Amino acid sequence: MCPPRPKENHMQSASPPAVPILQRARWSPYAVGAGIGVLSWATFALMDKALGTSTTFVRAAGSAIGAVAPDHVRENAYYAKYLVGKPAFDWQFALVIGLFLGALTAARMARRNDPTYVPIGAVPATWSARFGPSRTRRAVGAFLGGAVLLIGARLAGGCTSGHGISGSLQLAASSLTFIVAAFAVGIPFALWFYASDRGRS
Repeated sequence: MCPPRPKENHMQSASPPAVPILQRARWSPYAVGAGIGVLSWATFALMDKALGTSTTFVRAAGSAIGAVAPDHVRENAYYAKYLVGKPAFDWQFALVIGLFLGALTAARMARRNDPTYVPIGAVPATWSARFGPSRTRRAVGAFLGGAVLLIGARLAGGCTSGHGISGSLQLAASSLTFIVAAFAVGIPFALWFYASDRGRS
């Protein structure tokens, strides 16, 4: 007679429990893209507005300047376009605040399942390998990068949400040009910026 087969250890063979979607380190880019598309539809349908964010920073800067020099804001054509006769805090301002709070909440919830999670204030490994562990240098670099990004967005009349999402959904020529230019410049710059000393020599 054949010896009895040992009982299988179902505890060891069981697959690990599924991670709740809000705690996952990575989401499907297709699902996220579809969600952004639905959000854009809702924005157009319910508010007759195009999804965007960079104009909020113009309103915030203009409001801050207007608190001490209101005449300057009224006489400045650029600020007046977005502030005179319009509320400084509108739906887009609320959207930007919501984006910040949502991103912070998502990062906090997913950090246990993300091996690349970087605590607040720490220097990412990619940056540290190229520019060193200095937090000050990292903060200055992040600020300058954000400033250049925002200046470029306002010169282009929109950012990656205004042009990249809302404009491209409408097949606007300016937005399609923006997307091509962003990738054509951004990819080579990133490869150069984070290249090793050997690769750059």
